[in-house]
Amino acid sequence: MFELKSLTPEGVPAALEKAHRYRLLNEPEQAESICEDVLRVDPDNQAALTTLVLALADRFHDTRPASPASARKLLPRLRGEYERAYYAGIIAEREGVAWLRSNKPRGGEAAYDCFRRAMAHYETAERVRPPANDDPLLRWNSCARMIMSHPDVAPPRESVDEPAGMLE
Repeated sequence: MFELKSLTPEGVPAALEKAHRYRLLNEPEQAESICEDVLRVDPDNQAALTTLVLALADRFHDTRPASPASARKLLPRLRGEYERAYYAGIIAEREGVAWLRSNKPRGGEAAYDCFRRAMAHYETAERVRPPANDDPLLRWNSCARMIMSHPDVAPPRESVDEPAGMLE
């Protein structure tokens, strides 16, 4: 339909700065487009990959949501073990928040599952984090607080150890 125009390699830093700005302006689709343009010129650009993951995750609860699977597909392209674990946690956490905001039946159970997966990823990131980087701890605490402050964010009832027939 349309032939996309290519960025110049020299324009990549300014384009990435714009992508960050669009995320801050709550325009993740613009940030996504810019990151995709950067990745056409530099397929291994780590800043573009992480910004794209975050921009996609920004849209999980949108009226035209992005798929968590589309964000997860980018994780193997991240070079570091820390980055792969940390951003996997971000994806799972934001998916949990999207479930909370969805008001769908069993959304609290789905959110719980997402938050627990996020916490496991953050624990992995914590073990391999760079010195003085407490980001995975902050994110883990955020997930724990989401679970503790929302009574509906809980594991499915059938996983609770209660004898069958005791609930009336």
